[in-house]
Amino acid sequence: MSLPVLSRIRPALSAFAVLVLIAGAAYAQAFESLSIATKGGQRQTFKVEVARNDADRAQGLMFRRSMPADQGMLFDFGRVEPVSMWMQNTYLPLDMLFIRADGTIARIAANTEPLSTRTIPSGEPVLSVLELNAGSAAKLGIKPGDRVEHPLFKR
Repeated sequence: MSLPVLSRIRPALSAFAVLVLIAGAAYAQAFESLSIATKGGQRQTFKVEVARNDADRAQGLMFRRSMPADQGMLFDFGRVEPVSMWMQNTYLPLDMLFIRADGTIARIAANTEPLSTRTIPSGEPVLSVLELNAGSAAKLGIKPGDRVEHPLFKR
């Protein structure tokens, strides 16, 4: 490649690299600490991204190919109501924990099917949903009635 061509390409590549870094930073959210206290006396701690607005809730974990075992996503719906989730464009199989306003787990939809458009209902009015890697709830002994501890939930 001749020097004049390279000198024209290099600034364009630099600008592209900056755009990629900015897009990546915008996509990444800050993590918050969340714990689950089981009735058996165990405490499991996770780092979670919190989806607090319509855009973040709509995006969820879509298009991601992996998630560390100690991480998850907490969906804050802002009010108590029946909710439904789905797995469209979500490649990761997930456990969905439907959580009441007091922090107790109402229902767990385990091992949800990736890329499915089937709706997964909460079964009752809830304030939020916690998504973890599939199998996490069973592996860690997390069950309905256990308590999620995060500033979102009031006692």
